[in-house]
Amino acid sequence: MRILLAEDEEDLNYIITQKLLSDGYSVDSCLDGGEAMDILSYTDYDGIILDIMMPKADGYEVLRSLRAAGKVTPVLFLTARDTVADRVKGLDSGANDYLVKPFSLEELSARLRAMMRASFGLVSNVLSVADLTLDCASHVVKRGGVEISLSAKEFSLLEYLMHNQGVVLSREKIENHIWNFDYEGGTNVVDVYISYLRKKVDGGHGKKLIHTVRGKGYVLREADGI
Repeated sequence: MRILLAEDEEDLNYIITQKLLSDGYSVDSCLDGGEAMDILSYTDYDGIILDIMMPKADGYEVLRSLRAAGKVTPVLFLTARDTVADRVKGLDSGANDYLVKPFSLEELSARLRAMMRASFGLVSNVLSVADLTLDCASHVVKRGGVEISLSAKEFSLLEYLMHNQGVVLSREKIENHIWNFDYEGGTNVVDVYISYLRKKVDGGHGKKLIHTVRGKGYVLREADGI
């Protein structure tokens, strides 16, 4: 999943970014609301974390711009304002959740997972297709009850495919959701990681779950590909 973080405190921005990266997210970060609005005008994210008090444009303004553009991307507000009125204003403005500073990084991770579950209509951290399961919280993946060891990027790719099971995803869409702006790899990176996943997820199993749809991309489903 790809996350945008807008937080003007540089040290906190760095700490949160490192935590999200360690959790397996692809992260783009910025230090003011103006840049956040610019980024959101041409890039789609699976989730957004916004500080409320930022230079150039505050979190409310960024959120209003996002919703005015018709985007329903889930948003988590970060703020030092902890009154009931402030929390109500944040939620009523269209935010999906609200976390008061100072906060635990583990709580931030848990709230982000909960927000993402809700956006996909899920009630559990565990995703499953056939005998394949993926736990978004513990990062444990199993096929037929046997644990599979995945790199952080492989996990992110599989999680994205499972969140969109049955949906054909183009190479461009996968790359835009799994790799951030800093990526400088080759143009066939998606094909390479799909190959890695196939070996680990489908290797040794009669039923293949990762399929190629010629000319369109990849899909994770129980039925055979086209």
